[in-house]
Amino acid sequence: MVTGSGPLQGSGRHDGPDEFGIHGGRGSAADSSSPPGEQLHHQAQLPEQVRPGLRFKAPRVKDSIRHVLKEELSGKVYDPEEVPGLTKRIAETIKDEVKEMDFDRYKVVVQVVLGEQRGEGVKMVARCFWDADTDNFAQEVYMNESLFCVAAAFGIYYY
Repeated sequence: MVTGSGPLQGSGRHDGPDEFGIHGGRGSAADSSSPPGEQLHHQAQLPEQVRPGLRFKAPRVKDSIRHVLKEELSGKVYDPEEVPGLTKRIAETIKDEVKEMDFDRYKVVVQVVLGEQRGEGVKMVARCFWDADTDNFAQEVYMNESLFCVAAAFGIYYY
């Protein structure tokens, strides 16, 4: 049995935070005349649009990735000191360009791998659990005498 006085005791009304950090209050939409269960239902309703108006266009994103890689890496020589900053800058630029394409409600994930050309191969694989109707990706590979770069952008629709 719980005894004592606290925010949940007494009149049932409390205007400050309770022990869970939840605020009570006056005049909020939750204080309407509808039953409590119905109030929660209204707050948790999903938006009416469940599918994207503009889907993630992989060919358009691929062209953008190709442009960024060419701009950033053309004429570059592999320098291990420069690689961390360069890969971050490439990823940020690709992300920003994809966001400017206005794929509304898409989360964008960009992965960039940059390495030295040494005559060795590299295998890259990505696996995702996603909705094949809405989600997609684009990738591009750039190589010169000194380095290689693989960049991929994933567009995941946020329901």
